[in-house]
Amino acid sequence: MSTAADTVHRERHFEDHILDYLVREAPEADRWLEGDPAAYDKERALYPEDVIGWLREAEPEAWTKLEKLNKGNTETRVLDALVKKLADPNPDVGGTLAVLRKGFSLAGGGTLRMSQPKPEDDRNEGALARYAAHRFRVVRQLKYNPKREWSIDLVFFVNGLPVSTWELKSDFTQTVEDAVHQYRHDRLPKSPTGGAEPLLSFRRGALVHFAVSTSLVRMCTHLKGEASFFLPFDRGNEGGKGNPISDDSNRYPVAYLWEDVFRPAELLRLIHRFFLFESAKIEDANGRRTLRETMFFPRYHQWEAVTRLDAAVREEGVGGRYLLEHSAGSGKTNTIAWLCHSLIRMHEADGSRRFSTVIVVTDRTVLDDQLREAIRQIDHQEGVVEGIERAGGFDAQAKSGRLAEALLKETPIVVVTIQTFPFAIEAILSERSLADNNFAVVIDEAHTSQTGQAAAKLRAALSLEDEALAGLDATEIMAKLQAAREFPDNVSYFAFTATPKHATMTLFGREDEDGDPKSFHHYSMR
Repeated sequence: MSTAADTVHRERHFEDHILDYLVREAPEADRWLEGDPAAYDKERALYPEDVIGWLREAEPEAWTKLEKLNKGNTETRVLDALVKKLADPNPDVGGTLAVLRKGFSLAGGGTLRMSQPKPEDDRNEGALARYAAHRFRVVRQLKYNPKREWSIDLVFFVNGLPVSTWELKSDFTQTVEDAVHQYRHDRLPKSPTGGAEPLLSFRRGALVHFAVSTSLVRMCTHLKGEASFFLPFDRGNEGGKGNPISDDSNRYPVAYLWEDVFRPAELLRLIHRFFLFESAKIEDANGRRTLRETMFFPRYHQWEAVTRLDAAVREEGVGGRYLLEHSAGSGKTNTIAWLCHSLIRMHEADGSRRFSTVIVVTDRTVLDDQLREAIRQIDHQEGVVEGIERAGGFDAQAKSGRLAEALLKETPIVVVTIQTFPFAIEAILSERSLADNNFAVVIDEAHTSQTGQAAAKLRAALSLEDEALAGLDATEIMAKLQAAREFPDNVSYFAFTATPKHATMTLFGREDEDGDPKSFHHYSMR
């Protein structure tokens, strides 16, 4: 039976291993600065040295103006203004995520950026300089309460703002559920000593909290005591849950968390391109309405799928086909949103977009609005998404005209149904002014019941006389389309499906070493 001392020893060894990699053993570009717990400001929940250091380097002109105006009080004014904005209840401008994405304002200095997303090309020297100025810091055994000695195993900061906390457990003595229990019962957003714990408060503090054992990972974006909801953040093991045992006896099964996901550049990409905030009014059985706020951080399979697709498209160029086999309940809507944003942000060396338009094919009307909101949060722009079906009805001529217009003006994301999609292919093939443009088609698998009701109209659009069309799903109809009309080579295809049929696998799958078609990415959620 393990003793308390043995538990602490093994947990400390695990902590040492992670920290050694992060600050000393990782490739130089992926290393973190090691922080001093004493340098942490418990009242402000900031690492002030990095806030000030980042602003001096990334915003030199604004800092000079602030120093002239505030003299020796500059740092205090800046930190107080930052804390005020972090506490702002408006999620569009306040809180850690909004401040990292949009910065904060201070009289005399204008808007002060608190991070810089990776530039898509090398043309903006200022953006490149800011990107190189980021300060990524990890602090071990951070004591976060001004009155108590409570400490968190690891806390991660970007430019002085807390972005993640980790509680570690060794499977020799405890489990990942012990770390989850610790968060639910000991890491409370409202301190027992009175007042809020800013580091652990939703939106105001760290963005995501990880319970990490030597074999499993769980994550939570909203700590609320016993109601804290933790999701798995595991790779999966041969179609099942968990993580595979590493072939290297010196490498933990969960090493992907600090070696891959928490690479500084990757964490910054997650901050700017993945986190999503949702606010909705929920009505209970008694008719009482309450506000539910949710922060979405990708599950491992979502992050991996989008990251692998991004890398493949950058390497392979335009014209590829990619099948994503993701089971029901896998969070496909957000995965599609993250993929679409990744595709529209992909640029060539001259600054032009690799894909002039991403066409999303879906029969889920809710996806249109969800895409709009996701892109608005990530890209801070309106008008990026256009839904061809929003006017209602089935006026083929009107819809084909709106679709052609959207493609000609290079609307970044266009949402169509499977019934309207053939007009997109027709426009790409026949419109001369689109001949030099590249397109991405993201196919959200539809149910046969949705496609059947419009089968007659679709048969006419495809010039097909196949009475069995009413029983086909979206990807099978795509196969029919390919047989009727050759797919253009300036289009890349990304097909999502839970249970791929033979036609789907043949059309979008990639041949394995035996010549059999396989999906590009598979998540079964068993």
